[in-house]
Amino acid sequence: MTKHQNPQEPRLTSLSHGGGCGCKIAPGVLSEILKGTASMPIPPELMVGIETSDDAAVYRLNDEQALVATVDFFMPIVDDPVDFGRIAATNAISDVYAMGGRPIMALALVGMPINVLSTKTIGRILEGGAMACRAAGIPVVGGHTIDSVEAIYGLVALGLIHPDLVKRNAGVQPGDCLVLGKPIGVGVMSAALKQGKLGDAGYNEMIATTTQLNTPGPELAALAGVNAMTDVTGFGLAGHALEMARGAGCEIRLDWSSVPLLRGVRSLAAQGLVTGASGRNFDSYGASVVVPDSFAAEDRALLSDPQTSGGLLVSCSPQTVDAVLQIFNRHGFASAQVVGNVGPVCAAPGVVVS
Repeated sequence: MTKHQNPQEPRLTSLSHGGGCGCKIAPGVLSEILKGTASMPIPPELMVGIETSDDAAVYRLNDEQALVATVDFFMPIVDDPVDFGRIAATNAISDVYAMGGRPIMALALVGMPINVLSTKTIGRILEGGAMACRAAGIPVVGGHTIDSVEAIYGLVALGLIHPDLVKRNAGVQPGDCLVLGKPIGVGVMSAALKQGKLGDAGYNEMIATTTQLNTPGPELAALAGVNAMTDVTGFGLAGHALEMARGAGCEIRLDWSSVPLLRGVRSLAAQGLVTGASGRNFDSYGASVVVPDSFAAEDRALLSDPQTSGGLLVSCSPQTVDAVLQIFNRHGFASAQVVGNVGPVCAAPGVVVS
């Protein structure tokens, strides 16, 4: 029983068929769904749309300002309603930071089974979301609610950025180094939690990482030598690295031994405590991801593990790495480290893991 869970109500995670960013539609299926949408009229002010699967849309307002707009919502990844709200809001705001923007306000998206959950529990979910928004320094200025079979919460997040500072996921340059801001393994931890096999220490670590706002984003975007950014979420480290590779037409190389992992997740994955989304992710893009013959099953699961509110993945020149790490450390991201590099432009962009 978590500190805010109502004993008369079902566990929040029991009301969802998949939690957090593990709810995402698999990349291959999503690609089929979105076929043809790129043919819609595109205004000249739209700087970033859907063409490279970026983190948010960016619309130029004038020579000094561009609007960053994104939306993200999902079903419960934890049973504590306050923690669920905090995680969902932090995750949604992250896409603004991933473009280099500064959040300015949010709208709440709320779908709740009102015949199952009390108004008090639903209010606590919104309270958790408001806590994350206050930490980001933004107000929740409205939203929309519906009566839903499954509990759903998230935000429309809006931000501002100078047009010259926008960082797309497709901006990687050959020779760049890749820096990851947070350790991975949230999906594995969520699977362990759902099966009652995640202890208090693991739960606390999971909450700490998923509620940590990616505040280095704007400062990183303003740093000369930072060429691209994205955040690692539902498609896993391999999937989001692959989006970078395809957007720039390059090969991305990941050094698996350097990738930071949340404590204990490799052991949990080895016990089979993985999400269904991990397998769906790899089935969708595995043909473009090369792993060593000796790569263990648990490592492959972690490579495609869906991250909820994951870290920033930054592509920067080798000369900029120290400055990037200093920014991360100043914002409290002690696990940030170099996890790979960008190879040359190639005919078949992909990810190579060593």
